[in-house]
Amino acid sequence: MSDSGIEITAGLVRELLREQHPDLAGLPVREVAGGWGNQMWRLGDELAVRMPRMESVSDLLRKECRWLPVLAPRLPLPVPTPVRVGVPSARFPRPWSVTAWVHGEPLDTASISRGDHAADALAGFLRALHAEAPADAPASSDRGGHPKDCTDGFEHFLRSIAPGGLGPAADAPAVRAVWDDAVAAPAWEGPLVWVHGDLHPANVVVSDGTLSGVIDFDALFAGDPAWDLAAAWLLLPAGVGPRFFAAYGRADEATIRRARGLAAMKSLFLVLMGQNGEQGLPGGKPAWGPAGRAALARVLTPGPDRPTRA
Repeated sequence: MSDSGIEITAGLVRELLREQHPDLAGLPVREVAGGWGNQMWRLGDELAVRMPRMESVSDLLRKECRWLPVLAPRLPLPVPTPVRVGVPSARFPRPWSVTAWVHGEPLDTASISRGDHAADALAGFLRALHAEAPADAPASSDRGGHPKDCTDGFEHFLRSIAPGGLGPAADAPAVRAVWDDAVAAPAWEGPLVWVHGDLHPANVVVSDGTLSGVIDFDALFAGDPAWDLAAAWLLLPAGVGPRFFAAYGRADEATIRRARGLAAMKSLFLVLMGQNGEQGLPGGKPAWGPAGRAALARVLTPGPDRPTRA
């Protein structure tokens, strides 16, 4: 059910397709589990329909439709490129889109077994994405800046996790030390680059044990690449971080420190969403708890790509 009181059903999807894209209306429609601001429907074997549940998501969908077709041709991994746009109507008062379907299983319900391959794939993807953004690229009101601007969010996530919820390999002082080091790191001084902004296990897919696609670009913005480089800890298995940063090749020490702190904050968010899911709270994601604790353990493990100044 959307916040407009309209139930998003397969029947509604078919009606909208018949009205606006009749050549696609005969394809099978199947609901896709999950999603946050959008309800997803598989359309045939190669397409998907993306329907905003909330009015606040409409502008994010428009942003994807504007910019992802521009970026997709240079990206080395499949992404959900919009191929059609649905306009608001009497049946559904928001824009919606038809996108390419990205084959694979979300990482929050799967795993990476080919770590070196995944490290190279992620590094190649981010090297291609992190080009200088144009002057009219979207900004973000809550992401993209220096970690020091996100301290309230970090503290909220850390305080909200139940005692012992960080896992056996983590404790609050160690996590806060990583965050403090990121806050103390110099700011990004390069040009603003394209940033996915929300790389976590539910927003990438894997096939054959490795990274095979990146999805959900509604957070896309121009900013500090450290926001995406946090994915080295959030997505990749232990031990392949040095390979990732060597393949990426553009991250100085300050950027890695900021990225590590942002990875700590994002790991806390995953743990909190997992905790909420275990408690049956609305919006909770039970599968995200284990993913967040595993990522946090990687964040706290010293190594060549993990500065120990904290």
